[in-house]
Amino acid sequence: MAATVEITRTTLLEPSRESARGGGKKVPLTVFDRASTDGYIPAVFAWNGPAPTNDALKEGLLAAVARFPHLAGRFAADEHGRKCFHLNDAGVLVVEATAGADLAHALAHDVSTHINELYPKADKERDGEPLFNVQLTRYTCGGLVIGTACHHQVADGQSMSVFYTAWATAVRTNSAVLPSPFTDRSATAVPRSPPAPEFDHRNIEFKGEHSPNHSYKVLPMDRINNLALHFTDEFVAGLKARVGTRCSTFQCLLAHVWKKVTTARDLAPDDLTHVRLAVNCRGRAKPPVPMDFFGNMVLWAFPTMQVRDLLSSSYPAVVGVIRDAVARVDSDYIQSFVDFGEAAERGAIEDGGGDELASTAATPGMVFCPDLEVDSWLGFRFHDLDFGYGPPCAFLPPDLPIEGIMIFVPSCAAKGGVDLFMALDHDHVETFKQICYSMND
Repeated sequence: MAATVEITRTTLLEPSRESARGGGKKVPLTVFDRASTDGYIPAVFAWNGPAPTNDALKEGLLAAVARFPHLAGRFAADEHGRKCFHLNDAGVLVVEATAGADLAHALAHDVSTHINELYPKADKERDGEPLFNVQLTRYTCGGLVIGTACHHQVADGQSMSVFYTAWATAVRTNSAVLPSPFTDRSATAVPRSPPAPEFDHRNIEFKGEHSPNHSYKVLPMDRINNLALHFTDEFVAGLKARVGTRCSTFQCLLAHVWKKVTTARDLAPDDLTHVRLAVNCRGRAKPPVPMDFFGNMVLWAFPTMQVRDLLSSSYPAVVGVIRDAVARVDSDYIQSFVDFGEAAERGAIEDGGGDELASTAATPGMVFCPDLEVDSWLGFRFHDLDFGYGPPCAFLPPDLPIEGIMIFVPSCAAKGGVDLFMALDHDHVETFKQICYSMND
């Protein structure tokens, strides 16, 4: 039986006039922002009791948010009618709630039945909607769940990991230690003069006439099943031994899962399959952008293989395809993308404004088959998410409503390892479960 979650208080926290850093400025969205998902992304973490009080969490949140003015801002329109950030320090929404259950029992049995009650439901169509929303849910045992919903055009996963760590540090140190992240979005997207895009970005990062998104079908939501897998450190070591050459945990696991999902889907040998793979561009740009930059700076690589080649190739060969695709997202490609954004913006202004660039980000019910989309949080240092009583005991994935989407996260389990959260067509789930831990090529 699902735990009853009851909201007890809702508060809008606004940075004080002394701490606020927004200054009322209007800041354009970069082309990286426009390419990201136009919607709110939830994240949910759990801590065993004891845990900090809600007042302590809110005080730390307020201190941290003041250093990240985009989170406390709102969307607005600029003089050309185009969406922009208004750094007006309007605040973040905090929802306080209680759950009528023991956290350990819920994690072991039925948390999935009420996971969607553990984070705020933000509405991107609602005027003045906060860009960052938090829910603090207390369980009967003293356990704490923090659920957040942040609009993706504000920040990517790397940025949010920096913010979460800053918030935890503020609470743990009573705001004695606060970061000063790099927040100058304009420095991350400097076009050449004149702009000279070299790649077909309108159909790669955006929904152009020939974008592959046009060919993806849609399934009823009850046909899309969410799965959670755990790969032990020993399993990962075995995969790396199969690869033989130096490779990352992410590369070897992606090669493995790509093979197994493709087998479970029973695709035609001549079909092409690709993985849409998020690539952090901060260190790849010229000049590089600081890793603590708060915003969006992600593009995508598309390792692609014929089904017969993927299934017959060795692990080293598949890892090589992944590595080569990621390497193509280099400084030249990034500069081309920035130039495309500048050219598109000039064209839109000349045509009277409007947001003509639509992200290729998937929508609920979309089926990526024969393809996959993957995001990695393996660089997220969960052990730094310590509000004073230790790191989280669990990362709780909200429902993934898109077939073929995958998220790798470091396991919160005591023995380490990697957790994979993914969504597959119901018809392919049983076969996948039977083979997902087999290392046979």
